Amino acid sequence: MNIFEELQRRGLIAQMTHPEVIEQRLTNESVTFYTGYDPTADSLHVGHFLQLVTMARLQRAGHQPIVLLGTGTTLVGDPTGKTDMRKMLSPEQIDHNAACFQKQMSKLLEFGEPGEKGKAFIARNGDWLKKLNYIEMLRDVGVHFSVNKMLTAECFRTRMEKGLSFLEFNYMIMQSYDFLHLFRTYGCRMELGGDDQWSNIIGGVELVRRVEGQEVSGMTFTLLTTKEGKKMGKTEKGAVWLDPEKTPPYEFFQYWRNIDDADVIRCLKLLTFLPIEEIEAMESWQGEALNRAKETLAYEVTKMVHSKEDADHALEAARSIFGAGGSENMPSTALPPDAFTDGKITILDMMLAAGLIPSKAEGRRLIQQGGVTAGDEKVSDANAAYTPADLTEGLIIRKGKKVFHKVTLQ
Repeated sequence: MNIFEELQRRGLIAQMTHPEVIEQRLTNESVTFYTGYDPTADSLHVGHFLQLVTMARLQRAGHQPIVLLGTGTTLVGDPTGKTDMRKMLSPEQIDHNAACFQKQMSKLLEFGEPGEKGKAFIARNGDWLKKLNYIEMLRDVGVHFSVNKMLTAECFRTRMEKGLSFLEFNYMIMQSYDFLHLFRTYGCRMELGGDDQWSNIIGGVELVRRVEGQEVSGMTFTLLTTKEGKKMGKTEKGAVWLDPEKTPPYEFFQYWRNIDDADVIRCLKLLTFLPIEEIEAMESWQGEALNRAKETLAYEVTKMVHSKEDADHALEAARSIFGAGGSENMPSTALPPDAFTDGKITILDMMLAAGLIPSKAEGRRLIQQGGVTAGDEKVSDANAAYTPADLTEGLIIRKGKKVFHKVTLQ
């Protein structure tokens, strides 16, 4: 099975500009391709992870990845999927975020220098976009873009409802120019990205064709969504990050361990390097067997993002919770002395401090529904209070069936 067939069999490919050409190149050539990442935060999240895994698959198949860090495009902000304009970041913030991205990416991609066979390398579009002369850009690049066509693009649709700024309107042109620059400089012949980037990718393919008279290609990956079509990677605390300081390895493991039954096989196909035949054999699994599949998914993904040691610890913690109970590896919150009023703290205040609930109203609702356990006892009173002595050995709070958190003293 060649790499193109594997991408299809895993359900990774969403759209392609030239299916026959892409299949031929990926099967018979060593292709230089790129995927762009705008460093809008100081960590990648699980949505980026799908793209990184796909880049790694192609690298293992003999193709050369260019990781394009958007140190120029982030100054403008991608309007794709946004109802409001993105927060403007300073060049210093963007450079810091880009350095964080590069460090995290090195766990999945093998980096080297441009032209070094089989190695990925970093390019930063600020290196060329910041140097462009505005009038020359308008004459040499802008002339190839139809405003009427751009206004129909999916990437602008949600922003059009609230008012698309001229700043954001330039984003497609900048991303398209990236493809032209990478083609000229490194012979890059393919751009990959999430399916929400389809319009921007087509813009780059068309620009290279019009300016250079050369055929390059674009391919999008399926987005990481649930069976119902909702984007994965969100929890009550926010995004699921690859940075262990933002999302600890145990919480990261638990996110994947607790996904819906309907999503586990698809995630195994998209996100792990397990042989596709092995995953397809799990498609008929039910009940406890499907829980083993979830455990496998959580372990494999945690091992790739963090380390085998972190994955081992998270697995041991998860098993001990569902078995004999308690582990030093589960998420924990240490309360300071001033968290107690008159020597006590309520269950709602503890849950707020631990980030288990967004508000006391939500906590009361959970308790009324029987969804909160403290220690070995179901909490039935939202005013239940605990003393420092109750927390000496650590108090394990369980929310629902799958969320566990240990509260301790500082």
